[in-house]
Amino acid sequence: MSPTSPTALPDLDAFIEQARHWLSSVAPLRMTRAWGAGSDSVAVFENWTPDQEREETDRIRAYEQAKFDAGFGAITWGPEYGGSNLPTSYLLAFRRLEADYDVPRRTEMFPVTQQLVAPTIAQWGTPEQREKFVRALLRTDLIACQLFSETEAGSDLAAVRTRAVREGDQWRLNGHKVWTSGAPVADYGVAVTRTDPDVPKHAGLTVFLVPMDAAGVTVRPIRQMTGGSSFNEVYLEDVLLDDSLRLGPVGEGWKVALTVLASERLDSGNLGLENADQAVELARNLGRDLSELERDKVADLVTRSWVQRLTGMRVAASLVAGKDPGPEASVGKLLATDTMARTSELVRMLLGPDLSVDSGAWGRWAWTEHVLGAPGYRIAGGTDEIQHNILAERVLGLPREPKS
Repeated sequence: MSPTSPTALPDLDAFIEQARHWLSSVAPLRMTRAWGAGSDSVAVFENWTPDQEREETDRIRAYEQAKFDAGFGAITWGPEYGGSNLPTSYLLAFRRLEADYDVPRRTEMFPVTQQLVAPTIAQWGTPEQREKFVRALLRTDLIACQLFSETEAGSDLAAVRTRAVREGDQWRLNGHKVWTSGAPVADYGVAVTRTDPDVPKHAGLTVFLVPMDAAGVTVRPIRQMTGGSSFNEVYLEDVLLDDSLRLGPVGEGWKVALTVLASERLDSGNLGLENADQAVELARNLGRDLSELERDKVADLVTRSWVQRLTGMRVAASLVAGKDPGPEASVGKLLATDTMARTSELVRMLLGPDLSVDSGAWGRWAWTEHVLGAPGYRIAGGTDEIQHNILAERVLGLPREPKS
């Protein structure tokens, strides 16, 4: 995925113009959301039925496939994967332009598929796995989910108990995964399993690509306090997998999982900003004067939103320079969950009882979806506690937590 030499790069302005021409052919420009017009949804997690989730997934997939075929779906990837081999700056330029158009909004499984799982297979997969999976994942012909979290392990991924036992050229998997987004519509799940219980926990892990329609795989939706079921439990009961579905060496699963997690945190820094902006618009259109305390809360949210945006710019600048971002990724994730929490605080203060009663007024009751859903992101994508540990140990140089 290394970029071509600078002299061979297409002109960036010409690239943007080509992208604009293609986007204009598939979608209208996104109109600024006027207060009181259109949908007032500020949901953090969608409350779709299974049929709605499948329908929306197919709609997004159709757009992603068209984008890939037009040359804008794998911009930084090499031609062997259908990419253009361009620097990250071209990808960021396309994303900024794409945001101006009313294209389908990607649900969580699409970044997981294209930005987490595809690069991990490209790095750790066999030649056969790379040929079979990477292009298909980038084009979303295949969709992937993460089978990482377990109820017993909490935030400690290395403490997983799902077992994989070798039986000749096959592996038998037994265990339980939780908080899996997209499990009902995914084709494959990337599962972290324990293959050796007798070595230190980080050394006894192995990763597998699990077909979600394999015998013994059961998906059960988890009903959330928002009323929806965006997450799922996945039970693995005597699931037999060929060794060709093992991703990376036996016992090297921790390193493989870290490749996925690093990409996950890079992509989480912009979460919550649109809803924060909408909360500020709510304050402007409340129909009454704000109290001093309310004005202070609005100013605080605006300031923190810009700090989050600037941190995202630092991450982007590191990527454009060809560097791996340092603590910015963890800081960005913490800022995102903080922005969501402060958005909820402001909305509760502004609306008071109107937040708990559906009066039919635009931009009022809809905020219950945000207030109930936002706390989930303190867990998703690496808990806040894990991010604090990363910053404490790797940035501040504080002693590491004792290992069990």
